[in-house]
Amino acid sequence: MRSEMQVTVQGQARARDRLDAVLTASVSVLFVEAVIGVIAGYVWEQTQEAPALPYNAMGLAVMVIAAPFLAAAGAAVCALVTLGVVMPLLAAAAWLGRTLSGREVWWWVPAVAATATAPPALAVAILTEVGPLECLGGWFVVTTALTTPVLVARRLLLPGRPQLSVGAMFGRLALYGTLAVVTAFALAGVAMFAGIGYEPPRLNAEQIAGTYSDGKGGTLTLTPDGKATATRVETFDFDDSIDPFEPQAHPCTGTGTWTYDPADGPYSQQVDVSVEACPVAMDSWSVYGTREHPKLYVFIGDPDSWELYTLRHS
Repeated sequence: MRSEMQVTVQGQARARDRLDAVLTASVSVLFVEAVIGVIAGYVWEQTQEAPALPYNAMGLAVMVIAAPFLAAAGAAVCALVTLGVVMPLLAAAAWLGRTLSGREVWWWVPAVAATATAPPALAVAILTEVGPLECLGGWFVVTTALTTPVLVARRLLLPGRPQLSVGAMFGRLALYGTLAVVTAFALAGVAMFAGIGYEPPRLNAEQIAGTYSDGKGGTLTLTPDGKATATRVETFDFDDSIDPFEPQAHPCTGTGTWTYDPADGPYSQQVDVSVEACPVAMDSWSVYGTREHPKLYVFIGDPDSWELYTLRHS
């Protein structure tokens, strides 16, 4: 009797250790995928049309300080995803394999993951303005991100697989995960060095000329002969009697002149507008957008706040 109990206890201990290894593997894979996703998201963001925003030293310092807490929160989220999504997908794929084909096969995992993620992807496509290609790409990415930890967990549970302790499993995944993250970071660096990031178009005065709108009734018309006409264009300053820290908007309507300064590069080119009737002098406008649809912008208050007032070419 004692021998049977010992065998039972040992079997339960092995099963518990294997389950712990599976949970560790899934959480680690999801965490690595999240880090790689952040890197990929940063590269994608750099390819999008955007003005030149200054680095906020305080924001960078806060991010560095908060990094350990963000990592802990990320690990907790990965654990919840493991228990709420990965393990159910693993169980569903195993059950369908045994029921429909008589044995468990790996391709049931991506099939189940794709089926489970299809309704949310369809809902996003219906409820938002995301295009079908973007929606399909997002569905593929999410399906792949869920399939990977499920396949890793399934492999650990296969009969005849050597049992790994939680420490050994974490060590292996830490090594492979670090290599994956370093590779992704290196590829991102190569891509950025190759020039895939967005850069404002180099324009001339003729291309700058035209009518610009802020979408709220304000317009600025720049004619090729150097004349400027402003209609309810907002200018900003600080009023200590109202709020010394919040810039106040002052509509500007009148006529004046403008000049274009190509400066030394696409990010430093500026459009200088002078309208004497404005209650607050207009600033020099920076340029971004595209060659066909340029945009002019100024910072509202402190540039570190990243608040912009933008005029778009009509």
